[in-house]
Amino acid sequence: MSTIKKQIIVGICVSVFLFVLAHVIVFIAFPLANWAALWQTDLMDLPYIILAASLSLIIGAIFGITSGVLWRKQLLTVSEAIYQMEQGRSIPDNPENESAEITMIWERLKKVQTHIAEQIKLSQKLANEKAEDQEKRIQQIVSEERNRLARELHDSVSQQLFAASMMMSAINESRPRTDEREAKQFQLVEEMINQSQLEMRALLLHLRPVALKGKTLQEGIQELLVELVQKVPVTIETKIEDFRIDKGVEDHLFRILQESVSNTLRHSKANELEVLLIKRDDFIILRIVDDGIGFDVEQAKAGSYGLQNMYERAVEIGGTMRIVSIKEKGTRIEVKVPMLEGEEND
Repeated sequence: MSTIKKQIIVGICVSVFLFVLAHVIVFIAFPLANWAALWQTDLMDLPYIILAASLSLIIGAIFGITSGVLWRKQLLTVSEAIYQMEQGRSIPDNPENESAEITMIWERLKKVQTHIAEQIKLSQKLANEKAEDQEKRIQQIVSEERNRLARELHDSVSQQLFAASMMMSAINESRPRTDEREAKQFQLVEEMINQSQLEMRALLLHLRPVALKGKTLQEGIQELLVELVQKVPVTIETKIEDFRIDKGVEDHLFRILQESVSNTLRHSKANELEVLLIKRDDFIILRIVDDGIGFDVEQAKAGSYGLQNMYERAVEIGGTMRIVSIKEKGTRIEVKVPMLEGEEND
């Protein structure tokens, strides 16, 4: 039931109660000789009792409507302030000419908003520290593992390929050229070994960690997408603005992008991919859009570890993530993270 309806009912009830109470008091003080006089006495061509009761109902309804409209306006103001807090925006100053109760609620909302902003700032600070520490440990572990793999590949596979290449070269140079078909086959084997050597060298060059490694988020996205274009037949459009982002926020957004692109390549069968990173109205916005086959978002939320991890990463830095997917039309993932004043001024 709406506020206006409730106030109308309350107003009518109060008005009728006062009408009855007033008449009871009057009749006790001045008893009527004949109760039929209430029906026989006319005012404005209506029996007194009907006219008085009707006026009571009308006055109660008018009072209820007026009170309901005023309360509804105040409650809508509070509701709008709570919605602005939910969206991560600042609520305006206390409205003028409001009741003391609404003013008290407004002051408490301002305190809650201040508390939320402090929590977001603390959460992002912890995320920064965690990301920096994790990146250092990952870089150390990956660097050690990369060196170990490179050393093993170089000492075993690369040397064996080199030895096989030298042996095939020696065989081709020393054996008599009597059978052209056999000579071509030996030459083909030698070329395949040489090509394997080149691919092995390229593999050793590409051993690297997947973290940003000291790069900005913008640089990491560009590098990831350039590598993606080289390996996957997909058209990529980008809009990446240059602005400063805290390290912890950068790391989480980059991981979300990696997970999203991975899901797109594995499941969506998309031909086009759009990646957008911008700052609007004190928000960092990361948006990934593809033209793939889409999926059921609610069903995927329950069973997808990747989506759950993306949601958790967005929440950890005080942001929100929204997914819209339409079957055979594509998927749109948008992450919005509030930028605190300290971030913008740094």
